[in-house]
Amino acid sequence: MTTPPKSPPPDPRLFNEDLAPAPERTWGTYSIFALWMSDTHAISNYAFASSLFVLGLPAWEVFVALLAGITIVYGLMNRMGHAGHRTGVPYPVLARASWGVYGANIPALLRAIMAVAWYGIQTWLASTAVVLLTLQLAPGLDAYHHNSILGLSTLGWIAFLVMWGLQAVLLTRGMEFIRKVQDFATGPVVWLVVLALAVYLVVKAGGDISLTRSLTGLSGSAQVEQSLIAVSLTVATFLTLVLNYADFARFTPDHRSYRRGNLIGLPVNFTAFAVVAVLVTAGTISVFGEAIYDPVKVIQKIDNPVVTVIGALAFIVATIGINVVANFVSPAYDFANLAPKYLNFKRGGMITALLAIVVMPWKLYSSALVIQYFLGALGAFLGPLVAILLVDYHLVRRGRIDVDALFSADARGAYYYRRGYNPKAAAAFLPAAAVCAALALVPAFDVVAPFSWIVGMGLAGALYALFSRRERAAAGAAPIPDEIIASQVSAAAAEASTMPEAARPLIPPVPVEGS
Repeated sequence: MTTPPKSPPPDPRLFNEDLAPAPERTWGTYSIFALWMSDTHAISNYAFASSLFVLGLPAWEVFVALLAGITIVYGLMNRMGHAGHRTGVPYPVLARASWGVYGANIPALLRAIMAVAWYGIQTWLASTAVVLLTLQLAPGLDAYHHNSILGLSTLGWIAFLVMWGLQAVLLTRGMEFIRKVQDFATGPVVWLVVLALAVYLVVKAGGDISLTRSLTGLSGSAQVEQSLIAVSLTVATFLTLVLNYADFARFTPDHRSYRRGNLIGLPVNFTAFAVVAVLVTAGTISVFGEAIYDPVKVIQKIDNPVVTVIGALAFIVATIGINVVANFVSPAYDFANLAPKYLNFKRGGMITALLAIVVMPWKLYSSALVIQYFLGALGAFLGPLVAILLVDYHLVRRGRIDVDALFSADARGAYYYRRGYNPKAAAAFLPAAAVCAALALVPAFDVVAPFSWIVGMGLAGALYALFSRRERAAAGAAPIPDEIIASQVSAAAAEASTMPEAARPLIPPVPVEGS
């Protein structure tokens, strides 16, 4: 019996233990479900569902539209989860298969820039709840809320840095600690508060809540149009996490874990949360005489200090949860991928956290121009990036990835392409991103702007499949395997992780032509 040839050691320019295939897989069905609770129980998702109702869609149409959108998301997550589970590597490493071992830094940085901006914005938004909570408990501190230091009051800065510090504690403890916190805190706590609000308002309204009436009398055609927009925007909102879902699926022990977790956490949980959000909003009409779709304002309207404190704390915890899941994990890996020899997950995370202060997110958020053109343009790139990753894995390679080659800078390596960059990925991405950004940002295309991601995904996917037709022919039409891909890199990382740091072997670089 012959032993398989041993692969060359991973290049330190492409490898560290955090980027290596996951040595432990502890994210079961509940952890994936809790991941989606942390993400979907955001104030922004609550407000989105409620705003559709306030806009004039009957409650039942809101539910149908959101269920349709999140079902599409569920399908995309399962497709990306398949790649993440089998390879065991995070998103920027998986992207090396389609973009090249160095070219993967391009989509990774685009995702990281967007995540840093939103990480800062979400931290600042949560800090405003801290300010409200502080003033509720200690009104005398109001004197520190009327000056301005770089756009924030003294109290605002303290609250922002408190939120920043709380999240930094999570970041530095690693993915396993993040899993435990989201399992038992960030996801379930918001459900308890929102359900309590719904019960309170439904009882207070005497059950006088209609699920079939349009608040604004929208015509039938207008309702269909708004429903389609709601479906599209639901998908667009989740494309960020579709792109880097491998960061989480890599830790699942089997395919059932992420599929069941996705099912319960997305179509079931997201739609149920939307139902409760609409019930609360409908209840505010009967109880307060106006539609209030911000849950924090609903809590303030109840005018009970205990309710205000509990509610504010709940939404602070929720914001921490969504921020860590949606806006921290990805850039931590993305920055680590830039220089794996020097940056690991924790250091990449601290870069993210520090940049979130530098960008002064309160100024970003207060500028409609920045939000619309900077973050909007970056968002338009998500569809093409998702398409290239999925088409490469499912259609071009049929799931056959050489995981060890993802960590090789050898010019003869499978994913080295041209000096570490795959020109086919760039050729598919650039025109698709340009079209997508134009549709999203040029006022003349306002009617189709909510659907720009569909055009971007379709165009990028089609172009990449066309440019890679030779590789597609070589892969054939064989079924995509389900088993986890064996990797010598994974075994080496697992062995090294059990050694004291001083005893870990130094991994020599692989010679590269022209270096």
